[in-house]
Amino acid sequence: MTLQNRVTPFGEVVAAPYRGTMMGNRGIIHDPATRTLLKRRWTTRAWIICVCEFKGVRREVMARQSWTELFFLDEATALSAGHRPCFYCQRQRALAFQAAWAEGNGNFLTAPGIDSVLHGERLDRSRRKARHAIEGPVRGLPDGAMIASGDDAYLIKAGKTHLWSWQGYQPAEPRDGAMLLTPPSTVRALRAGYLPQMHGF
Repeated sequence: MTLQNRVTPFGEVVAAPYRGTMMGNRGIIHDPATRTLLKRRWTTRAWIICVCEFKGVRREVMARQSWTELFFLDEATALSAGHRPCFYCQRQRALAFQAAWAEGNGNFLTAPGIDSVLHGERLDRSRRKARHAIEGPVRGLPDGAMIASGDDAYLIKAGKTHLWSWQGYQPAEPRDGAMLLTPPSTVRALRAGYLPQMHGF
């Protein structure tokens, strides 16, 4: 049974037969009896990125009334969707993200403060994934940022664009009308030096 727990760069939670390299959650958004999603897509503003295994513990996915295990191709995908590193299982990376976020955004915030800012950048007025205007050229975006062109997402790496897919990235040129998918505050953290894990790079 393919579970609906894979997350795209657009923040959509879909059923896809691919393994992710990162895990995360947005609270409890599934029914453990049927292992299916509820109508809501988050129950907390703390959308986090976790490792798939921590201290030898592997969870049975969507099997209990606990947080819903979500999976991402990589950290860049999770950041694009509006998540940030977990302070429990990824403490050092979370602290590095927090420091870069503070430098890039000009203020130091605790995790709940960062979550509040990110939540305001994740969704548009229709409560769908927000797309933001890109300041400057696309190729000037930092490594790990993601953009949208139509229904496709592209990763920026070394000033080049790479088309996202469940299998990884392929060099490709976006069409006109590209918009920023990664929340602007996260992009500023990337500019300040936070380097996310990117599949195949």
